[in-house]
Amino acid sequence: MDAEIIVLGAGFAGLSAADALTRAGRKVLLLEARDRVGGRTLTEHYGDDLWLDLGGQWLGVGQTQMYALAARFGKTIWPMHVAGRNVLHVNERRRTYRGLIPWRVSPWALANISWGFLRLEQMARRVPVEAPWQAANAAVLDAQSVGDWMRRNLHSRVAFDVLRVAVESVFATHPDDISLLHALFYMHSGGGLASLTSSRNGAQQDRVSGGLQGLAGALAAGLQEQDVPVLLDQPVLSVVQSGNRVKVHTARGVYEAARVISTLPPVLAAQVDFRPGQPAAREQWCQELAPGRVIKCFAVYDRPFWREEGLSGSAVGDAPPMHVAFDATPPDTEQGILMGFIEGRAAEQWALASVEERQQVVTAAFARFFGPRARQPRRYLDHVWANETWSRGCYAGVAPPGLLSRLGASVRTPHGRVHWAGTETASHWNGYMEGAVRSGLRAAEEVMQAGI
Repeated sequence: MDAEIIVLGAGFAGLSAADALTRAGRKVLLLEARDRVGGRTLTEHYGDDLWLDLGGQWLGVGQTQMYALAARFGKTIWPMHVAGRNVLHVNERRRTYRGLIPWRVSPWALANISWGFLRLEQMARRVPVEAPWQAANAAVLDAQSVGDWMRRNLHSRVAFDVLRVAVESVFATHPDDISLLHALFYMHSGGGLASLTSSRNGAQQDRVSGGLQGLAGALAAGLQEQDVPVLLDQPVLSVVQSGNRVKVHTARGVYEAARVISTLPPVLAAQVDFRPGQPAAREQWCQELAPGRVIKCFAVYDRPFWREEGLSGSAVGDAPPMHVAFDATPPDTEQGILMGFIEGRAAEQWALASVEERQQVVTAAFARFFGPRARQPRRYLDHVWANETWSRGCYAGVAPPGLLSRLGASVRTPHGRVHWAGTETASHWNGYMEGAVRSGLRAAEEVMQAGI
């Protein structure tokens, strides 16, 4: 089965690239290793009355392409529940507050938190999103981790803990494991740290009714209606360029086209046999860009009891292993759903535990935030993203110190007739589904500009 363009990966990047090319009259073939579309989105249904987004779930301010897709396919958007007081639990003490910054801490801690957020926002705006490696002091920023910067600048224990939780929540990585340059680029790419950590007017503002994977499914169904083959269970083994043709070998067949768009996460692209091989810089980038680590956890209750106490369901805490919580209850149910994340190094540890063991520590964290009733959910479920063969982690690849300034320029450069997409290649909303869509559209335009 041949095509003009073969797209590797049926997440939002690949689906968007295939859609753009098909609309432009190109003959496209889409190959996906999983037995489903949606990439790092995953919606599971548990009977008629419960569905959960085990993967990506949020749309937020500035994510124009994702909102456009939702409108195109008639998906209902609803806002996160944010009414009420948020919970802060640090140093074994529970406080409540409203807004982004926990005001009910010592003046010194509050000043240090506010300064830290503001300073990072200022620094991020100076990093060019199209080429962060060209920032004026890129090498200096890239030589240090976010943790290094925090230890030098955040002298309040509370401020340090709050920002550590914010960093782990955004990147699913310990602050010591991420380059300061990469973090600043990522913040600028997504509208700033305040945006990336906010449910009100931020990146966590809205949900899609029925789950976000359904939007990917609608996009795939639209392609199939236009006779675009969407072939599942097709992990790519090799991509071989010869003359003006490219052959893609999968576990189930060989497919040929004039060009290929690869949307594979870098950690997976590193395992594909490209012939000729990827340029050394990009291959090293793929090998060293480690995916974040996250376990997404849900507790389902008969009703959202925390709202009765005037709480929003949003919480931040310093006790391991779960540091953040959200109210994930859809508006059309009487049930209450709390959702939280185990992230970074803690996720590596707790991925080895049993579901029952994780339930104990997660519900204990919910109880610290919302009271003893949170210990007794009607149902508990979680998803370990590092165990996904075709993801290897979430939310996206994270650059350690020294990588971005040295090899970042190789990320989007086409390799002969192979073009690169995927959220890790996005200049805006890098690491988000919005970035994935934009990267797919960019790669599709590249291919058409090349004369295909």
